Amino acid sequence: MTAGSGPAPVRFHTTPRFALESGEVLRDVRQAYVLEGELNEAKDNLVVVFHSLTGSPETLGGWKGSVIGPGKAIDTNTWAVLCPNLLGSCYGTEFKRLLRKEERRSAHPSITTRDQAHLIDSLLNSLGVSSPALVTGGSLGGMVALEFAASFPERTRAAVVFAAPAAHTAWAIGWNHVQRRALDAGGSEAGLAVARMAGMLTYRTPEEFESRFGRQGGADEPFAVQSYLSRHGAKLVARFDAKSYRTLLAAMDAHDVGRGRGGVAAALAAAGACLTGVGIPGDGLYPEAVVKGWVKEAGAAYAELASTHGHDGFLLETEAAGAILARALAETPARVSSRAEEAGAGRGSSSWAAAR
Repeated sequence: MTAGSGPAPVRFHTTPRFALESGEVLRDVRQAYVLEGELNEAKDNLVVVFHSLTGSPETLGGWKGSVIGPGKAIDTNTWAVLCPNLLGSCYGTEFKRLLRKEERRSAHPSITTRDQAHLIDSLLNSLGVSSPALVTGGSLGGMVALEFAASFPERTRAAVVFAAPAAHTAWAIGWNHVQRRALDAGGSEAGLAVARMAGMLTYRTPEEFESRFGRQGGADEPFAVQSYLSRHGAKLVARFDAKSYRTLLAAMDAHDVGRGRGGVAAALAAAGACLTGVGIPGDGLYPEAVVKGWVKEAGAAYAELASTHGHDGFLLETEAAGAILARALAETPARVSSRAEEAGAGRGSSSWAAAR
């Protein structure tokens, strides 16, 4: 098969009823997604990419053209690549809220990474895919990939999780608190810009900032680093939504793959052999030791991605990230496992949302 020459269109899948972990029920959940490449006849060549906090399907999680594409590490002449817009994000995914009396005080639904992973179950069923060849993502996308593996070990043939914890850390929750307070103080535009600036300081390293900017003067600010941060804040305001930003920050804070499952080791026991955790030395947001910790508990494989950039290394070190993903795909069984076949046989009634 050959990949199409033009950009893949944004498509939509509707789930009529979806119950969140909180108990709130969403109606007519219309999930946007992009599918690059073509599913083969067996529908066992699908790679699922979960985007990060402000990522989008159209960029295939920030890897389109660098890691993903014809002749790239994830070659769309061979693999079909699915990138869904996560529940709560603003790149096309929408839903209706039918609130009970006790829920009316909440301006935003309480969405978790577990909810985001479970909604993909419905999308995969609609595509007729019982078991993706690989699920992957970094940061928030990595958390969702980890939740998918824990929730659907029978569907998980391989999962590569970049720069993400098994449970959101106090340090990361603290930074998210600062970003929310920026939104409270500054409103949807100025507040979102400041929140993004704070976020950018956690995504990179002091060493990179020093070597890149030092004490250089800026075009619109006294220092170049100030101009850099202001520019990133303005760019996010132009393309993102403050309400979605709040919702996704809360989803990250609620992330705990071991919650209600007896801890991380128990949660990932069934999928551990299929998992690879990728740590980045110098990542100040989710340190390498945090990734190594859950990898050890899960009995998973560990890979290191060297980068001077820190947390954002999984997006910027495309050659290294691509090599890790290509290796995972090369080691993934070509045929769907018996576990996945069993899951596919019961596909019509396996929806978590319906069961709830």
